[in-house]
Amino acid sequence: MGVHVPDGFIDAPVSAGAGVVAVAGVALALRGARRELDDRTAPLAGLTAAFVFAAQMLNFPVAAGTSGHLLGGTLAAILVGPWTGVLCVSVVLLVQGLLFADGGLTALGVNIVNMAFVTVLVGYGLFRLLLRVLPRTRAAAVGAAFAGAVVSVPAAAVVFTGIYALGGTTDVSIGKVAAAMIGVHVLIGIGEALITALTVSSVLAVRPDLVYGARGLAKPLELRAEPVSV
Repeated sequence: MGVHVPDGFIDAPVSAGAGVVAVAGVALALRGARRELDDRTAPLAGLTAAFVFAAQMLNFPVAAGTSGHLLGGTLAAILVGPWTGVLCVSVVLLVQGLLFADGGLTALGVNIVNMAFVTVLVGYGLFRLLLRVLPRTRAAAVGAAFAGAVVSVPAAAVVFTGIYALGGTTDVSIGKVAAAMIGVHVLIGIGEALITALTVSSVLAVRPDLVYGARGLAKPLELRAEPVSV
């Protein structure tokens, strides 16, 4: 179970509206990503998208009869920047919809809004907010990444519930949808947070300069001239 919305689950007008929002948001992200990417970080964006794609294909058990998978918005934003993170997840969702029918094409706009925009906005926003009040250490960055990721998943479920309230096509009540989606996605968020924190911690340990969201934590190299004794 995930936030992926299949074809026909949301009616055409709401799906079209979400598609317009998605197109506008991706266009903004394309402009914003130009400020985040350079020759050094562009390859990392490709690797991040590939990692999110692979991780989304793997499900982990959550509760009886349900499973979850990485959404990846918070992780991508921390690694390569929020605008680039939106693009990474959007490309992953497009490829999944085209090649694997994972989330319908008519619902692609809804899925991009939920899984790219909301997770990046909420997860990365909370991450940056926590870094302002926590000590500027790697441990604090990992903890902030965990918190951002764990909140981003139920936030996406809340937004989906709102979209369902506007254009849901099934007879299931909004209350039941909200209880099922939010309850399960709180648990999925814990798995998301563990994966995000572990990945951020691993990259920080090896190349902290490549983690966009924690660049201020990386101390620049200092050249010191040693006195020469005669």
